[in-house]
Amino acid sequence: MGQLGFFDADKRLAAISAKGDPLEMIDRVVPFESFRTEIEAVVLTPAEDKKSSAGRKPIDVIVMFRMLVLQSLYNLSDEQVEYQVSDRMSFTRFLRLGIEDRVPDGTTLWLFREALGKAGLIEKLFKRFSRHLEAKGYIARGGQMVDATIVSVPKQRNSREENEAVKAGKTPKEWRKNPAKNRQKDKDARWTKKHGKSFYGYKNHVNADAKHKLIRHYEVTDASVHDSRKFNGLLNKSNTSADVYADSAYRSAAAEAKLKARGLRSRVHQRASRNHALSKAQENANHKKSKVRARVEHVFGAQQISPGGRIVRTIGIVRAKAKIGLQNFVYNIRRLVTLERMAAA
Repeated sequence: MGQLGFFDADKRLAAISAKGDPLEMIDRVVPFESFRTEIEAVVLTPAEDKKSSAGRKPIDVIVMFRMLVLQSLYNLSDEQVEYQVSDRMSFTRFLRLGIEDRVPDGTTLWLFREALGKAGLIEKLFKRFSRHLEAKGYIARGGQMVDATIVSVPKQRNSREENEAVKAGKTPKEWRKNPAKNRQKDKDARWTKKHGKSFYGYKNHVNADAKHKLIRHYEVTDASVHDSRKFNGLLNKSNTSADVYADSAYRSAAAEAKLKARGLRSRVHQRASRNHALSKAQENANHKKSKVRARVEHVFGAQQISPGGRIVRTIGIVRAKAKIGLQNFVYNIRRLVTLERMAAA
């Protein structure tokens, strides 16, 4: 077996492109360089604060951010994405690394994501990408759809007393005695019930437009926060339609009044109450609203069927916000690729 030469690598990459490498399309439609200034301000040490100019130069921040995008696209651990970038030519090309360039290791990637998460930068980059979507012509249209989905995390095997202490904002005594164990405990995630089943983790509250099914705003909370509590904060008037679609969990007299005060039209489902079933007219109205509102389920469905589904293996809400924020960011990237292909067809 001969050694792979320079032109052989080019031929291999050309063959990958011919089969439709999705990463090439992402590379074309996402303005990665526009994120550089904000990322460098967070992760790079100012020249005047450096003790010495010796040592290796840091890996380019856009290479690192592209690596986070790959990780979220394929649901890879830090070590797995390091291996895959080394092993897969399409991944290396997406990062714009040469065969001789150093591949960031898992620890470096973890530290990079930690820095972005602690600075709350993922949400800022999400908003910057949203402005790019609007500049491309993908303005929010057709009304806004609000919903939430549970994002599970690995379950904690705690005693009843430990759970009560965590809910009260305290650290159990046994955890304080064992720092290693304490670091592995998620004190921010919470239990909730849906359709009679118990779930542990966080919630991804989103506002998506009905026309393009792009996520326009999002917020991450623990799973015990009721969907309706984030309703007002997710709404905006940037959508060309005043219609607001949501399921019956969001309906209340106060919510209806706030929508009216903001000049928005309620398309929130009506719900029956004890001894007061919905009339036929109300059922028909709900059915009509569902034809639009159901499109938000396509957003969550696309995230669910992506590699790994919606589980995140993190500890604490700061890291969960970074991971879930990246999932929303990458969903919009994938959706933009789909919209661009549809427009070109």
